[in-house]
Amino acid sequence: MTVRLGVLGWPVAHSRSPAMHNAALAALGIEGWRYQRLPVPPGLFEETTRALPASGFLGANVTIPHKRAALALAASVSPAAAEIGAANTLTFSADGAIAAENTDGPGLLGALRGLTDLPPRPRALVLGAGGSARAAMWALRQLGASDVAVWNRTHERAWELARDFQARAVTAAEPADVLVNCTSVGLDPPAGVQRSASDEDALNLLGLTFDQVGKYSHVIDFVYSSAPTPLLAAARAHGARTLDGLELLVAQGALSFELWTGREPPLEVMRAAARAPDERVRAGSGDTPLA
Repeated sequence: MTVRLGVLGWPVAHSRSPAMHNAALAALGIEGWRYQRLPVPPGLFEETTRALPASGFLGANVTIPHKRAALALAASVSPAAAEIGAANTLTFSADGAIAAENTDGPGLLGALRGLTDLPPRPRALVLGAGGSARAAMWALRQLGASDVAVWNRTHERAWELARDFQARAVTAAEPADVLVNCTSVGLDPPAGVQRSASDEDALNLLGLTFDQVGKYSHVIDFVYSSAPTPLLAAARAHGARTLDGLELLVAQGALSFELWTGREPPLEVMRAAARAPDERVRAGSGDTPLA
C-alpha cells in the first residue's frame, strides 16, 4: 500500500513542497511513499482532513489559510504548536487520531540563528497577523529579541497577535534590526495588485516605501516566487542581508520530513528540488511558506 503525504491549502497548485519531499524520498530510497498537493477550500477543510487517514495518508503539511484550523482538529498538540497557536504539520495514527506540530517556528528560529551578524538581542518588526506571523513571533521570542512589533493592515488583528506574544502592535512601520514579511504580498502577481503594478505598489501594501526598507539590516520574506519579491529586491538594493521563502520552505520541510520518516533529511537535495524551475511558477504563481 502506498504511504501518502500531502500539503493542504487553498490555493495550493503552486506549492513546491511535492517536488521537495518526493526528491528527498527518492534520494533516501524510501519506496512506496508519495507526496501530493491537496487543494481544499476552508469550508471542506475539517471533513477532508479527517478523511485522509482512511485514504492511506500518514501526514500532511498545512499552508494558507488553514494553519489555525489545523490546530483545532488535533487530538494531541506539540508544545511549540500550542504556544504558536497554529499548526503546519499533521500526523495521522492508524485509528485516525491527528497530532499537530508546527515546524514553521523552529525552522525560522534555526535560520535566524544562522545569521551570525545579527545582534544578540535584535529588534524586530513582523508584517502580518496570520499563522506564519504567529510562528515568526514565537521564533523571535525564542531567539531573545529585545523588542518585537507587529503591523497588519487590519490593526485589530495586529493588536490581538501582539497581546498573545507580549509584543507591540504598531500602526506604521518602525526601524528595526530584522523585518519579517508574513503576509501574502509578494506573490506572482502580488496579492491584491494587478500584474502591471510596480514594486512600489507592493511595498505600499506592506506599509512601506523603498526608502523605509533601507532601515532594516536583515529582511526575511516568507513568500517565495519565480523572482525576488518586491520586498527582497528593495532590501538587496539597500545592501541588507536577506532570507527568502524557499530557504524557509526547506527548513520547515526538513523538520516535517524527519518527523514522518524518522530519517535525517537530505537538505541539499530538498533545497535543489525546491529551487528547480517549475512551469507553474514561471506561469505566474507564488507561495506563502512554509509549505
